Amino acid sequence: MRISIIGAGFSGCVLATELARAAPAGVDIQLVGTPDSYGRGVAYGEARPEHLLNVRARDLGATSDHPGEFADWLSLTERARHSFLPRLVYGEYLHSRLHGAAQVSLAALARVEQEAIAIQRDAGAFRIHLADGADFLSDVVVLTVGALPPQPLAGVGPRLAVHPSYLGWPWQNGLDGTGAIDNVPPGARVLVIGTGLTMADVVTTLHRRGHRGPITALSRHGLLPNAHSEDPIAAIALPPTVLQALNSHDLRQLVRALRTLIPIVPDWRALIDALRPYIQRFWRGLPVPQRGQFLRHLRAHWEVLRHRLAPALANEIEELRVRGRLRIRAGRMLRARRGGDAIEVLIRERGFAHASSEQFDVLIRATGFDTDLERTSHPLVAQLRDSGMLSADPLGLGINASPRFEALDGNGSVVRGLYALGPLLRAQLWEITAVPELRVAARTLARQLLAAAPARHGHQAWQAVQG
Repeated sequence: MRISIIGAGFSGCVLATELARAAPAGVDIQLVGTPDSYGRGVAYGEARPEHLLNVRARDLGATSDHPGEFADWLSLTERARHSFLPRLVYGEYLHSRLHGAAQVSLAALARVEQEAIAIQRDAGAFRIHLADGADFLSDVVVLTVGALPPQPLAGVGPRLAVHPSYLGWPWQNGLDGTGAIDNVPPGARVLVIGTGLTMADVVTTLHRRGHRGPITALSRHGLLPNAHSEDPIAAIALPPTVLQALNSHDLRQLVRALRTLIPIVPDWRALIDALRPYIQRFWRGLPVPQRGQFLRHLRAHWEVLRHRLAPALANEIEELRVRGRLRIRAGRMLRARRGGDAIEVLIRERGFAHASSEQFDVLIRATGFDTDLERTSHPLVAQLRDSGMLSADPLGLGINASPRFEALDGNGSVVRGLYALGPLLRAQLWEITAVPELRVAARTLARQLLAAAPARHGHQAWQAVQG
């Protein structure tokens, strides 16, 4: 059996590790990913030293039956297990696990450090084409590409779009090969589009570099992520009113129950955390119109409660706000163009009918990850979409898939042998972007794949990429 995993970030690495540990001899596993973040992913491999994990070390084990594995790997003290560590460290942990699994596996686990750019059907299998011109066959393909590239920022004029003062992705390289954000002048007036976790990383990096100019962060609602508590909080059980709303898949009833409880529970974070084991089942049964209502009216509020900042980072952001160095605004950027020595930006603040024209020196897009299949520029995902092997969720939440993570084609039929794992499955599961949910899904899929067909020996399919 030949299994190819496309994407060597968290989802791909954990799935490959699960397969390698459980697969018998004769199973060929290919982990395909770009060299710059191979085995670590963009979130952990391209992070900077100041970027912190937003989950305590004790809870970040990449295996569902050993959540403390990450902390054990670092030999952390009991106090340190409760801390929020640099994301770069977590990338090294993932890479180490992958390497260890390859060493002891009965199966063949091969690294392919090339970008996969196309996949085609070929006599009951899949032919995978790589950026260097090589190709090979696989019985099974799992898409673990993570979040899709961010969409072009609406309103950015053509001259500005190619100017160094516009950073369409905060961590892109500049013309000199260094990080573009490192070339932002210390006194520059910076406008950041987005007020979520990516914005917090951008502001932290600028601050650590000694930035002294004013920073404005703009989003539709102007909401900042909440902070984790300094110390772990006790878990709570959900009361009957919440459980009833979850079981009946009634969004309005659930919101009413939560609004009633949040003022009276010891810590609202415990209530949000207690919901997590139920969210995937609740979302599966939620009618599409109610999903749309959630996305339009509640998504932004849910995101800032669910995805929180490490306390140290939250304190740093708040201090910058108090000192007037960072301003958070609610509104929309209608237009941004290069004019003279500055960027001319037209902003309409929330609640106002008229827009105002303002000037900035640098514009940074920090709107987080994307899952819109119809509009994506991701080469492989766009090719699979255009070929009809993938179909888009109508709400822009990734792909249509079966409960077994199988991709559905343009006709709604299962594409046998083509699977997905990670953010592309948000349409089916919603909560499928964080470690606790991903590690469970990875193990489930690994067992499913290994149970699907017996191992076969003697394949020559990997010779093209193994040389």
